[in-house]
Amino acid sequence: MKFISWHDASGRLREGEVGVVPTDTIYGIVGSAFKPDTVERIYELRKRERDNPLIVLIGSWDDLDRFPVTVPERTRELLGRVWPGAVSVIIAVTGPGAEYIHRGKGSIAFRMPAKPELRELLQSSGPLVAPSANLAGETPSATPQEAFEYFGDEVFYVDGGELKNPPSALVDARTDPMRVLRPAPGFKLQ
Repeated sequence: MKFISWHDASGRLREGEVGVVPTDTIYGIVGSAFKPDTVERIYELRKRERDNPLIVLIGSWDDLDRFPVTVPERTRELLGRVWPGAVSVIIAVTGPGAEYIHRGKGSIAFRMPAKPELRELLQSSGPLVAPSANLAGETPSATPQEAFEYFGDEVFYVDGGELKNPPSALVDARTDPMRVLRPAPGFKLQ
């Protein structure tokens, strides 16, 4: 297994390649959120159910404007408190054009990570779909070596050492009041 740099990963992702990178929590298998073929490739590699949407990582607030979503003020207030960080927020889709991401669910989960290298990557590559780096139903990868056992030479790898962090909190911002669907240590909605 050969590792590449964050800089090299950015160029490859813009070209539509798929890679494994360290996130704020664990390793994710990532690809451009704006390339439907890349998104489908990740579903194939992970053997993931086609109706199960993928999370989207963004590098800046402006990235939200690139998706057909409307972010209510109360949701913006929450995001202003918890981003960047390990909090994923489900936002309703309000227009056409992202069906290959939301898979008919009418919503997309976004996260703006805190890891500086990952944020820089996202600002260069653009938003990325980023499920955990494992086959559907299997244990998420804590190291690139574990991810390699799942994906081999089908993807590239960025090394970030061993990651043993809890999953991100997951908040449904479509409801009023918003609901925590997956709690995380230290995260509070209010």
